[in-house]
Amino acid sequence: MIKVYAIPVSLYCAKLRILMRHKNLDWQEILPPGGYGSAEYATLVPAGNLPALEHNGFLLGDSEAIAEYLNEICPEPDMLPGDAKQRAAIRARSRFHDTRLEPAVRSLFPHIKNANRDTAFVKQQWSVVQQGVDQLTRLLPVTIEVLTLGDCGFPITCAWIEELARHFGLEPASNDRVKDYLGALERFDAVASELADYRPRLVEWLGDQ
Repeated sequence: MIKVYAIPVSLYCAKLRILMRHKNLDWQEILPPGGYGSAEYATLVPAGNLPALEHNGFLLGDSEAIAEYLNEICPEPDMLPGDAKQRAAIRARSRFHDTRLEPAVRSLFPHIKNANRDTAFVKQQWSVVQQGVDQLTRLLPVTIEVLTLGDCGFPITCAWIEELARHFGLEPASNDRVKDYLGALERFDAVASELADYRPRLVEWLGDQ
């Protein structure tokens, strides 16, 4: 049995769920013991990050490593297809999400509550998010024929971008090319199902802040 330590609104946990849904895997989702960031959880996962995977006594705590591990042990459908150049492009797209776009969005999290908000910082950082979305257009494949490891993060992070624009009263950061890409991804049941579950949680969570 695959066990996944996760919390409902985590972007990276949702990214992993898209992969597991697409591969029709069965998994048990568990809240991190003691809560996210706790010393108790760190005894299991030293870095304390989410998600983490436990499979037949093997523990893995990095979302990219988890994705590639699951793609190897559960190879159908292959989510890292093609030749060396195609696989490298998929990995590059995934790394762009994890090291550029998602961190730009995450930098806004401390300012979600009105009491903590630095309006000037939010506006400045929103331009970084917009720049990241524009940069994404140059990494997108011409057509979307299969769902790959490089695609799983963007539906969730872009949902955050859309909802944060409403929350902060800012101009949307998307563009037609990215909208078409996201629309193509939503034709995959795994993406549509995860978004149907995730977006109401995200909206509710932002409303509580």
